[in-house]
Amino acid sequence: MIEFLASGMILGLAAGIAPGPLLALVIGETLAKGTPAGIRVAFAPLISDLPIVTATFLLLTGLTLTDPFLGVISLAGAAFLLHMSYDNWRTSGHPPKVPSKASHPLIRGVLTNILNPHPYLFWLTVGGSLLGKAIAAGPMMPVIFLLAFYLSLVGSKILLAMFIGRTQRLLNEQWMHRIFRALAILLLLLALDFALEGLERLGL
Repeated sequence: MIEFLASGMILGLAAGIAPGPLLALVIGETLAKGTPAGIRVAFAPLISDLPIVTATFLLLTGLTLTDPFLGVISLAGAAFLLHMSYDNWRTSGHPPKVPSKASHPLIRGVLTNILNPHPYLFWLTVGGSLLGKAIAAGPMMPVIFLLAFYLSLVGSKILLAMFIGRTQRLLNEQWMHRIFRALAILLLLLALDFALEGLERLGL
């Protein structure tokens, strides 16, 4: 049990603080709309990962997700990241004080993660291997592993959103504008990386 608990917590923390589109979205939503919006984005993996984890279970019973499938996911993710990059680039340094209900940060977070090939790759490799080992160890071991992983993953992003929210008042409009531009560049680089990965998986 200790093995799966520790593995889940370590991997969840690593995934939670690793640079990527969801982390960028947590930062961007927190700066633009406040801590609650960033926290809502942090919960996105609990929704978006459900079909991915289900697919992993199916993989363990003989179903495989092919390179063309992951290639299409990568290209779709690249297109979405380009859209996010554009939004961040044209955002002013002055965030709205009241989050707009129409923005749906949780939905943006879920869509971002669904179109991100990295969760698929994680669960088809390291995560799937540990999950299969946990299944073989007993019926409660997969539950322990998944709970530890997602508690650490979501918890680290929530703490990040809270930290940014508390220090946000120390940032003037010019610095916030620079942060949004930096996020836009990061998202653009990620989009290019996803596009290249997608083309490679499609054999192009």
